Amino acid sequence: MIINLSPSSCSLSLSRFINSKSHISRLTKTHFSKSLSSSSSSTFHSKNQFLHEKNKYPLGRRRDFRSWVIPGFDFGSNFESTQSVLEAVGVLTAIIVVHESGHFLAAYLQGIHVSKFAVGFGPILAKFNAKNVEYSLRAFPLGGFVGFPDNDPDSDIPPDDKNLLKNRPIFDRVIVISAGVIANIIFAYVIIFTQVLLVGLPVQESFPGVLVPDVRPFSAASRDGLLPGDVILGVNGIDLGKNGPSLVTEVVDVIKKSPKRNVLLKIGRGGGSVDVRVTPDENSDGTGRIGVQLSPNFKISKVQPKNLLEAFSFSGREFWGLTYNVLDSLKQTFMNFSQTASKVSGPVAIIAVGAEVAKSNVDGLYQFAAVLNINLAVINLLPLPALDGGTLALILVEAARGGKKLPLEVEQGIMSSGIMFVIIVGLFLLVRDTLNLDFIRDLL
Repeated sequence: MIINLSPSSCSLSLSRFINSKSHISRLTKTHFSKSLSSSSSSTFHSKNQFLHEKNKYPLGRRRDFRSWVIPGFDFGSNFESTQSVLEAVGVLTAIIVVHESGHFLAAYLQGIHVSKFAVGFGPILAKFNAKNVEYSLRAFPLGGFVGFPDNDPDSDIPPDDKNLLKNRPIFDRVIVISAGVIANIIFAYVIIFTQVLLVGLPVQESFPGVLVPDVRPFSAASRDGLLPGDVILGVNGIDLGKNGPSLVTEVVDVIKKSPKRNVLLKIGRGGGSVDVRVTPDENSDGTGRIGVQLSPNFKISKVQPKNLLEAFSFSGREFWGLTYNVLDSLKQTFMNFSQTASKVSGPVAIIAVGAEVAKSNVDGLYQFAAVLNINLAVINLLPLPALDGGTLALILVEAARGGKKLPLEVEQGIMSSGIMFVIIVGLFLLVRDTLNLDFIRDLL
């Protein structure tokens, strides 16, 4: 987003987050950034994917990353875990760079003055200057901003210069503000197209029950006899069907509500079934946990395009399918906000999701990245303070007033209120999600 602020101000943008408290949650991406310039493009974004219904999209149901969030975001200390975390951070950083590059190029190509382009936020690790623009790499890679000299008292550009962003016509400013969203939409399609060409499009076939891909050593599940690869076919005498991610939520809810009480699980193993009684351990918040990773029980196959035309067709169908899911996700969140407000997460949770996706299946990073891009674009168009859409809304108000801008103090008041809310919520989520990490919880 693009916001003109006083030198002492900063700008952030807030988007929707994911459910991090349950063992299974929606996929999100978060881009947390803080502007250090007087006028900047900066964002705090998240993303969310929903499963396609096979009858709606002929290519079949796609992978549901929601099932890949494990209890407490369990990061191991081995090389594989470290590599998967780095891959997730790399995906987030690439999406951030694309978003900010959209703003930057839209301004630069129109001859609008740009003073800074930063990847990350916080202390500067490295920087160089080229054509009056400072390019920098900063300490925390989950953010970025494009800075403009509009209200910079140290700038030697006259305040009435026609090429300052604030002095350009409405249409020029709309292009700059919208360019980040457009860049992410294009990037999402390119990612999907690349996936279709290189690895094919995943098609999902569901089976009854809930899969147990992993069991933590010394956990309740390990003590009571659950094994990696088991399939939970029933809980407390009730058989599970094949309704996808909702089954995982049902199992998780039973476990969370049964600390130190027996839970009877019907387990599919080796072509037969056995009954296993598991006694969940009790978390500090009073909920139960057994120390397993759960996912819908499905099989993934790949559909390869026969020619370039079919590749474009597959890509377009997948892109619109994911976009529909993102929009439906956003709708459901607002319609059920009282139920979802306590289940939001920030950057730490997003990295946990991305790391688990990378660890489970590297191919999944394609859809992970595409979904994050689409969510970023959709969320940023919301007409809320500190979002790109909020700035666009102010420009539309200006256009409706015949080109007369709102008083500067009014604009700053609107944006500052959103910025303060974002900072408070962002810090809260960072602390809470960090405390939810398994190795942190073990230390506590």
